[in-house]
Amino acid sequence: MANQGRRSRVDFERDANPLGFVVAEQDRQSIKLVEAALRHKRMRLAFQPIVLSKDTTRVAFYEGLIRVLDDTGRIIPARDFMGAVEGHELGREIDCAALELGLQTLAQYPGIRLSVNLSARSIGYPRWMKVLRQGLADAPGVAERLILEITESSVILVPEIVSAFMDELQREGIAFALDDFGAGFTAFRYFKDFFFDIIKIDGQFIRNIHSDPDNQVLTRALLSIARQFEMFAIAEAVETPEEAAFLQKLGVDCLQGYLFGAPTMTPAFMPQPRRKRA
Repeated sequence: MANQGRRSRVDFERDANPLGFVVAEQDRQSIKLVEAALRHKRMRLAFQPIVLSKDTTRVAFYEGLIRVLDDTGRIIPARDFMGAVEGHELGREIDCAALELGLQTLAQYPGIRLSVNLSARSIGYPRWMKVLRQGLADAPGVAERLILEITESSVILVPEIVSAFMDELQREGIAFALDDFGAGFTAFRYFKDFFFDIIKIDGQFIRNIHSDPDNQVLTRALLSIARQFEMFAIAEAVETPEEAAFLQKLGVDCLQGYLFGAPTMTPAFMPQPRRKRA
C-alpha cells in the first residue's frame, strides 16, 4: 500500500500537457504497430498510376506506396505512421521494405516501371544499399525501370550527400524524382548539381488550378524550371477533369491523382482476383 496515492510520470505528462500527451501516445502506438508489421512481414505496396498527359489511357509508370497491416489485416496508409517513425531507425527499415517490395514487383512484372519513396536519411544506411544491390543482381535490367522518389524537404537536409548518391546510381540506369516540388525550401541553385530526371509538382498548386490564378502562375513557374533543367514534369493530386484539362494545355508531361486511379494493392498489371458467381 506504500505506493497508493503516488502519481506516475505518465500522469504528470498527461496533466501538464494533455494535447502533447495524446500526440506522444499516438506516436508510441504507431511505433508499436510498425515494429510488429516489420517483425511479421506485414508490409505491402499500394500502386497508383501516373498517366501520360497527351493520352491518359496510357500509364507511364506506377508509384509504389508503402502500407502496413495491423494484426487484424487492416491496411494502414503511410500518412498514419511515417511522422512518428521518420526520425527513427524504423524509418530506415520502412524504406528498406519499400525498396525490397518494389524490386520484387519489377522482377515479376517486366512490362512496368515503378517508383518507390526514399528518405534522404536512408542514404548511407547499409541494409538499404544491400537490398538494392541484391535486387539488381537477382534481376538484371531492373535498374532501368526503377525510379527513386525523394521529397524536396528531405533533399535539403543533406544536399551534397544526395547529389553524390544520385550521381552514383544514375550511372547504373536508376532514375530520380523530386517529390512534392514547390512545397519545401530547396534553393534553385541546387538544380545545377542534382540532375533530377523527374519533378512532381506538389498538389497544393494543382487543386482548382483551372480557376485559381495564383496556382496557375506558380505552376507555370515550376514547369518552366523543369523545362530549363530538362526534367520530366508530373502534376500530383489531380482530382477533376477541369484540372486535368488545364494541365494538359499547360504542357505538363504526366498526371497523377484520384481522377486516374487511387492507390491499390491489385493494380491493372497484376492478375485480378476472380469474382465469385452469385
